[in-house]
Amino acid sequence: MEKYFNVNSNGCSISCKLYADDPSGVKSIILFGHGFGGNKDNKSAEKLAKRIISKNKGAALVIFNWPCHGDDVRKTLRLEDCSAYLGVMLEHLRSAFPEAALHGCATSFGGYLFLKYVSENGTPFKKLALRCPAVPMYDIMSKTIMTEDDLKKLEKGKPVLVGFDGKIKIDKDFIASLNDADIASMDFLEYAEDIFIIHGTEDEVAPFEASREFADNNLIEFEAVEGADHKFHDPAKMDHVIKRFAEFFGMK
Repeated sequence: MEKYFNVNSNGCSISCKLYADDPSGVKSIILFGHGFGGNKDNKSAEKLAKRIISKNKGAALVIFNWPCHGDDVRKTLRLEDCSAYLGVMLEHLRSAFPEAALHGCATSFGGYLFLKYVSENGTPFKKLALRCPAVPMYDIMSKTIMTEDDLKKLEKGKPVLVGFDGKIKIDKDFIASLNDADIASMDFLEYAEDIFIIHGTEDEVAPFEASREFADNNLIEFEAVEGADHKFHDPAKMDHVIKRFAEFFGMK
């Protein structure tokens, strides 16, 4: 079963999607964070949801739109709004499914935001699985996602629309906040045994080596997928990711 719903709390109105056979009998739930420019109709989230629900009674997955993404009404992206949305979603899931084990799964920018939340608040997840996390998000934004023209406009104090799929409005303050929130410099050793990272060796957006170095420095389990790009366009390679994540969550 797929169900769209909204969570309204603490000044946030968050558009969400639930995958569950029986919402009244959820025993284990995954909160999914999509990447930059994405939305709640994320295909890899759908594949993971169908996999775990088909093989595990009481399994469920919830995905939500980050601020300024999909049909979200906010206009300019702010890191503090992203953290607020994630906090509201965690609070909602704890309230709606108080007996369920809560896991996290995220890709790219979503992975960066989940890690940022963990570094600032401790981990709310039993297990956290990340695909191609954008660990050096400042560099990715300023050197890969944005153009030279975008950078010039920001320097003049003008906001710009950036992104690959959906275009997101950002400004100079957002870039500065990314520079301040350097995930690579933060310590995750306390949470390492409950985190798993998988990354394609041919990732053209989030640098493979930066992700591997981050995992090595924090003793986090890391798996390289040879030849995989950022979005894992090869269906066989994406199927492998889904299988490995399901295993990590104990939902074979």
